[in-house]
Amino acid sequence: MPVKEIVRELQGKAANLALRMPISWVNILAGPPVTVDGRTLDGRTQWFLKLLARSGQPPVHRMSVADARADIDAFLPQLSGRAAPVGEIVDRTIEGSARRMRVRLYRPAGAVARLLPAILYFHGGGWVTGSLEAYDLPCRYICARTGCAVVAVDYRLAPEHKFPAAIEDAVAAFRWLSTNAVSLGIDPARLIVAGDSAGATIATVLARLVRDDPRPPCLQWLFYPATDLGLDSGSYKSCGEGFMLTRAEMEWSRGHYLNSLDEVADPRASPLRADDLAGVASTLIYTAGFDPLRDEGKAYADRLTAAGVKTIHREFESLIHGFAGMRGAIQAAARAMDDMVAGLRHELAQLGR
Repeated sequence: MPVKEIVRELQGKAANLALRMPISWVNILAGPPVTVDGRTLDGRTQWFLKLLARSGQPPVHRMSVADARADIDAFLPQLSGRAAPVGEIVDRTIEGSARRMRVRLYRPAGAVARLLPAILYFHGGGWVTGSLEAYDLPCRYICARTGCAVVAVDYRLAPEHKFPAAIEDAVAAFRWLSTNAVSLGIDPARLIVAGDSAGATIATVLARLVRDDPRPPCLQWLFYPATDLGLDSGSYKSCGEGFMLTRAEMEWSRGHYLNSLDEVADPRASPLRADDLAGVASTLIYTAGFDPLRDEGKAYADRLTAAGVKTIHREFESLIHGFAGMRGAIQAAARAMDDMVAGLRHELAQLGR
């Protein structure tokens, strides 16, 4: 193992031990509570951010694309908890919009239904980073706890493949899954599109683009999506620095993703700017209180509701962007994930009633 990887692994173990300190110690070491916009940051999250600041890790917007990708692939598995038991994991390639692309199919253990509901999952990473490997543990958890099959998509990343390549791959993946669902043991009437951060943006754009398909998605399950690449909401001003995801990082991601800033107005890049959201799938949308994307996520939920779409929005007010990948390190993130899973299971149970 290269020296750099050994050092990173040791740092990760030390950080995990520090995060598992008794909360009384954490509250002392983390310092006075941080309050922004009437919200108080979770104590362990505050301690995690302090550890991150002390690590000497450069911010993403000062990294090369290659280093940023390597960083998230190493970093996320250290925070995502233990591997949840699933029944089967299969990698395969399918026809994408411009090339063959990889998908990873997770099946829950002990499933007895002939046809399972399925979650088509798009990972986060600002359209530039992230991978099936980085998100393997969150996908295992989602599969095990929801009882759904999970199909994770290895969509094309920028800057090698700029906008709208990721969207085109998402549409191709959904239509492949819809067409082949029964042969995969999946119920084509219960396809959920989901993702976190940039992946949630991809998922909700997909839901609008395929709403008139013969079998559109039955639900959208969105974790803190970016819905307006103008980057000018109120939460960008109050939470744009110091809470892991920063305005500078979003500008870095946007610069790699879009061909020009003129594309900010395209609803495939900024779904909040779509003229018509009527008829898209019912939506569960979750935001974090200390996240630059918080306000645009709430605004998007409001737009969906105004368009007549059944929408449930919940803000986890003490958490930061990316908490879905922090289940193993931050207890409040684990509780939030459990709540999100319970919400999805409830909505699935209502289908057809």
